[in-house]
Amino acid sequence: MRFLPDAEQRAFAASLDALLTAAGTPAVVREWSRGDHASGRQLWSRVAEAGVFALAVPEEYEGLGPRPVELAVAFVELGRHAVPGPLVETITAAVLLTGAGPVIAKRLLPSLASGGTMATVAPEGAFALDGDAAGLRLSWAPDGIRLSPGHGPVRPSLDPARRLTPLSPGGEVVGTATEQALVWARLATAAQALGVGLALLDRTVAYVKQRSQFGVPVGSFQAVRHRLADAKIALEFARPLVFGAALTLRPADVAAAKVAACEAAYGTARSALQLHGAIGYTAECDLSLWLTKARALRTAWGAPQECRALVVSAAGDRRW
Repeated sequence: MRFLPDAEQRAFAASLDALLTAAGTPAVVREWSRGDHASGRQLWSRVAEAGVFALAVPEEYEGLGPRPVELAVAFVELGRHAVPGPLVETITAAVLLTGAGPVIAKRLLPSLASGGTMATVAPEGAFALDGDAAGLRLSWAPDGIRLSPGHGPVRPSLDPARRLTPLSPGGEVVGTATEQALVWARLATAAQALGVGLALLDRTVAYVKQRSQFGVPVGSFQAVRHRLADAKIALEFARPLVFGAALTLRPADVAAAKVAACEAAYGTARSALQLHGAIGYTAECDLSLWLTKARALRTAWGAPQECRALVVSAAGDRRW
């Protein structure tokens, strides 16, 4: 079986790539990191107009979905361009609210699908991503999902573009936590990480063709080629796992895809940093926008050990 996008999915990816290339996302990311959300919100609206958030919202609530494969296609491009904002969290909120019943869904989902509202989701007591920018904040509590009435101060993060805030306690209960929401969160994270890894690889390949030592490009050195080849293989092995998981939406399949994609992106980030040399350590270099994101996504919505345990457990159940 060949997990390849069809013509419509390839056109969708190409249109997103063109949109995000024209948007100049590195400048948007830096403004977002400083707490200036104006350009980020404009980009968010354009991404929404392309139908990205509507892919997780059923048609009866003014969405296009659920369409997990197309969502994975979109999130690869979002990761490739380092788009800031609570992307995964908005998708997760859409899945949670879909299961909350028609009254809540009709009230909240259309705005998520259209891009009018950003959403963030976090377990009770944990930090939420971009709570200062989100118009809808969901607290994942044992007694259900609550609409948090506010947020606390912004806390620093490893990735400056991932601004963390505590959510205020209390608020209206709008539903209950579902395993399906976690599955979609991990799928979107895996696809985003795959895009981040692909961007890091492309940028590093271009750089080693320009950087010279001993009068020749460093990309001609065998050791450099081996590092890049290893990164390429890891990313290409992760790609079919991501799209295969989008087809099945089985929790173990999605967990395996998340481990593969996030570890491949993290490994590519380490190679990219080494091959860029000293400039790779500077915040002024655009590479840093993807380096920090690769590290942050690795543990978002399930650390590697947690996802591996789920895969092993599911394999054991099938064996017996």
